[in-house]
Amino acid sequence: MNTAERHTLIAQTVRDAGSATVLELAHLTGASEMTVRRDLDTLAAQGALERFRGGARTLLLRGEEPPFALRAREAVDAKRRIAAGVSALIADGESVLLDSGTTCLEVARLLRERPVTVMPLSLPAVHVFGDAPGPATLLVPGGRPRAAEGALTGPLALASINALRFDTAVLGCCALSAADGLTAYDLDDATVKQAAMAAARRTVVAADGGKLGRTAFARVAPAGSLHTLVTDGAAPAEELAAFEAAGTAVVGV
Repeated sequence: MNTAERHTLIAQTVRDAGSATVLELAHLTGASEMTVRRDLDTLAAQGALERFRGGARTLLLRGEEPPFALRAREAVDAKRRIAAGVSALIADGESVLLDSGTTCLEVARLLRERPVTVMPLSLPAVHVFGDAPGPATLLVPGGRPRAAEGALTGPLALASINALRFDTAVLGCCALSAADGLTAYDLDDATVKQAAMAAARRTVVAADGGKLGRTAFARVAPAGSLHTLVTDGAAPAEELAAFEAAGTAVVGV
């Protein structure tokens, strides 16, 4: 188990259990207690948990979004496969509205090499297109970047979206269930996602299986309004069946 995998496992364990001791985490990861203490110090500095003597406790309330730095290391292989699945659905010449989030950042890296027009809704994705220009045409929206993640929200972001029409909106996913549809942790993020859906001919949702069957704070859209879901093998089969019954095409990667 490498450092990134160990950090992800520790953070997930503390988040799910509420707290864990150094000894418990050492047994779980197979690492020494000294290594686990260093891991906890690193994760505490990232805001993923709170240290106490002999262990750590979660800082996340129910429905609160994990830190971007932590999410960027979770399910990386799955996100790259999902990004490839999304890219395969997009034809050359399309105009694409690309949401924020770690999976959409992987999509950006692939679309940069395609003859498409893309308006990314996060600063990290804008930088992907700007740092190594390729055949893609970049449109830069306005907006106020959210801390850490750089997602663009607010009136300027909405004005940029509403001024244009796109072939495809690629949306990232905070939580997704057949019962509650697409939901987000942040109200401003939910508003941007709704505007993106309204501005595009079709909506493609990119979500690793761990996001399915969950519900976050802010409702974005019902399951039946999503044209396509691209996900991996970790997605619960009953959720996928319910999405297909609601009319959403499911693409597994």
